[in-house]
Amino acid sequence: MINPTGKVYLIGAGLGEIAYLTLQAQQLLSQAEVLIYDALVDDSILTLIPKNCLKLEVGKRGGKPSTLQTEINQLLVKYCQEGKQVIRLKGGDPFIFGRTTSEIQALIESECKFAVIPGLSSALAAPTLAHIPLTDPVMSRCFAVLTAHDLEALDWQIVSQIETLVILMGGRNLAEIVHQLLRHERLPQTPIAIIQSGGCSQQKVWVGTLNDIVEITVNQSLSPCVIVVGEVVRLRDFINPDQHPWQQEKQPQNSILNSATMNQPLFGKTILVTRSVEQSSLQSDLLKAQGAIVIEMPALVITPPLSWESLDQAIVQLENSFDWLILTSSNGVEYFFNRLITLGKDTRSLGQTKIAVVGKKTAASLQKLCLKPDFIPPDFIADSLVEHFPESLEGKRILFPRVETGGREILVQELTAKGAIITEVAAYESGCPESISPEVLESLQGKKIDVITFASSKTVKNFCQLIQALPEKVLTPDYLDTICIASIGPQTSKSCMNLLGRVDIEAREYTLEGLTQVIINHLSLFQLKLTD
Repeated sequence: MINPTGKVYLIGAGLGEIAYLTLQAQQLLSQAEVLIYDALVDDSILTLIPKNCLKLEVGKRGGKPSTLQTEINQLLVKYCQEGKQVIRLKGGDPFIFGRTTSEIQALIESECKFAVIPGLSSALAAPTLAHIPLTDPVMSRCFAVLTAHDLEALDWQIVSQIETLVILMGGRNLAEIVHQLLRHERLPQTPIAIIQSGGCSQQKVWVGTLNDIVEITVNQSLSPCVIVVGEVVRLRDFINPDQHPWQQEKQPQNSILNSATMNQPLFGKTILVTRSVEQSSLQSDLLKAQGAIVIEMPALVITPPLSWESLDQAIVQLENSFDWLILTSSNGVEYFFNRLITLGKDTRSLGQTKIAVVGKKTAASLQKLCLKPDFIPPDFIADSLVEHFPESLEGKRILFPRVETGGREILVQELTAKGAIITEVAAYESGCPESISPEVLESLQGKKIDVITFASSKTVKNFCQLIQALPEKVLTPDYLDTICIASIGPQTSKSCMNLLGRVDIEAREYTLEGLTQVIINHLSLFQLKLTD
């Protein structure tokens, strides 16, 4: 029997990154119970879904293994009939070469409720973001959007006469596309642009003519890309705001186009950021703002502890039972206060309990709850907390919600040595993801990465665990030799030394901002040495 509350939303994810997702799509994602998504969907979008949402990646990346369409259809029907709110998330717009009709047919046959939510298609947006207009009163009075999935099915005699062509999924077939256009009397000097990863921080654009574009892009991996053929490509330099200096300061600081200018210190550098699966990456945003190409590698999975018993007991006894509450991570803040609310309490239960936090990010998480920490150690590390504690620790009753396994014991030992009475409770657990994404693996194999960042000892440990789980010879032994290893602080550096054999740079200020700055300094110094 069909559960009437189930519904499937077929949503276009736009260009991939969260900046190009519609507000309606964001709202629906925040309520999702099941997410079935394509490979080209950016990880930043996955941070919008609830933590208990079931995530199912179904491939659909050109040239890579994909889930059969019939299986995708069955998944949509299955979870809808279970009464779930199901999101089918597709790159671009659902109806632009998206096989959405097949999925809708399966839903109709099973009497499942559904709705289609439009998305920004790369066919329209990628040329715009590469400063190429698809229409112009003189150069282009019309354009056509094609897929290169089956070139033999196209009538090239007709196609070649259209003023502007936008070709999707054509990276691997560029030579044949050029051959067919020239064969059907398109002029060799016709301009052509290839836009890879349009609208993303790693966007690249190659411009040439039908006569030389294959040679220009030889040995380049072009997918995923949008190809534009036509005279409008010549307008790119004129329309590009970077060609007009008076506009530079008017662009928003966080805009993708502004972050791709060549004047920025990390322009053209590819940086691998290890982070938690569940958390959006402030580190990535900071690096992109400096012009870097950022690849995110989830290296931590944050989950509830095996049991809430110890935390619940501490919360029940919270009022007047503790002098201090110590929080050393944003995860600790989130899980502690969520559990407080789950048990029917609120921040008034803290009574006269003071709060100490380690790090600016932890303090910022606390401030989102309208709470101000009573103490933040100056060096943003746990060791500094004991050294600079604002009052005598003798006899102080301290509640310490922390990770269930794998956390450092030195803080508890030092607090206890100073006479404090510590109550440790498991607030959350952190584990290792199941595998490395194809994008990360491909970048490591191709030695495309300039810097890899580690913001905790656990990300170092899990990175090594994921690498060691790969089949033999997938990576060469020297895969790290050309990569700069960047650490956020002393303990993370120690883990890098123990597990990776080296650490190249360490942040002076143990924050994500400090880590970003030391990368800028290091790469700038390296560039100076090259020019001397």
